[in-house]
Amino acid sequence: MIENLKLVEVYLDSSRVGRLALSTDRRCLFEYDAPWIRAGFSLSPFYLPLKSGLFTARAEPFGGLFGVFNDSLPDGWGKLLIDRWLMSKGIKPPTLSLLDRLSLVGDSGMGALSYRPAQNIISSEAIHPISFYADEVQKILNDDYSGSLEELVNKAGSSGGARPKVMVSINGQEWLIKFRASSDPVNVGLLEYEYSLLAKKCGIEMTETHLFEGKYFGVRRFDREEGKRIHMHSAAGLLYASHRLPSMDYADLLKATLTLTRDINEAEKIFRQMVFNVLIGNKDDHAKNFAFVYRKGHWQGSPAYDLLPSEGFNGNHTTTVNGNGKPSLIDCIEVAKAAAFPIKRADRVILEVNKALGT
Repeated sequence: MIENLKLVEVYLDSSRVGRLALSTDRRCLFEYDAPWIRAGFSLSPFYLPLKSGLFTARAEPFGGLFGVFNDSLPDGWGKLLIDRWLMSKGIKPPTLSLLDRLSLVGDSGMGALSYRPAQNIISSEAIHPISFYADEVQKILNDDYSGSLEELVNKAGSSGGARPKVMVSINGQEWLIKFRASSDPVNVGLLEYEYSLLAKKCGIEMTETHLFEGKYFGVRRFDREEGKRIHMHSAAGLLYASHRLPSMDYADLLKATLTLTRDINEAEKIFRQMVFNVLIGNKDDHAKNFAFVYRKGHWQGSPAYDLLPSEGFNGNHTTTVNGNGKPSLIDCIEVAKAAAFPIKRADRVILEVNKALGT
């Protein structure tokens, strides 16, 4: 039975970071623990600086939750699975508070944060071939699922994004494997794999990708390294930018990257991805499709992900380029100017990506 929680403790690895509670108007309150303030780091530098005192979350765009903790919650496919599991247990999903939702995530979420008390959904740890999960996903999409819902929730209940997916361990490495949604082309797995290779050819940093069984696209998780969990933070959570509607421009993203990382090379990674997205027509470039990771005492941009042509928001880029939803490379240069990104670097990146794409 899901409890109606009044307090949730936030952990990173075995260290308690702080505590979350709800205000009378259903917004989250957070306070860092004193030991974490002395020896830790800010989980979200722009909105949760490392200092004592009580922080109150904004009402929007995350329904009263802090952006960094919203990153832990599933959306899209993962939320659909969780909500169906809740309903199968006679629990109405709208009755759960944000704290209850985080408690369901427990220690199974993306990134390094975990939440206690944990009310994880426990199921068998049976190992199945990828095709088994593909069949179970199809049953869910067809509304005729009658198998072990808990098992799919266990493999994908903490995931984000609209595409069906599971997270599995293969030869000691953690992988995220995607399946075709109803609106996807039949060969979407092959397409995403080919574009991942093209992105790498264009100099874009990605983790290892693979086409499983000749049709299922997989990408090795960057929030797991040698058995360790890596703290990650989406641009949406960092900037309080909705990923459901256009809410960000690449100039904003470049400026935030420079401020957070203090590294022009990290900004170049974002600029290169912007140019690639413009040239291939990847318009589903919303704020959750960019992320940052905290490694060895500093922030850096995460490897890129979700790179393939897409329609975006009414045929426009969800993250605008110089305020333009249907941009040209001239708009990319204007973004560089607005973010004080060196024009010579911008010209070089555009030339390199153009050459790699053969455009």
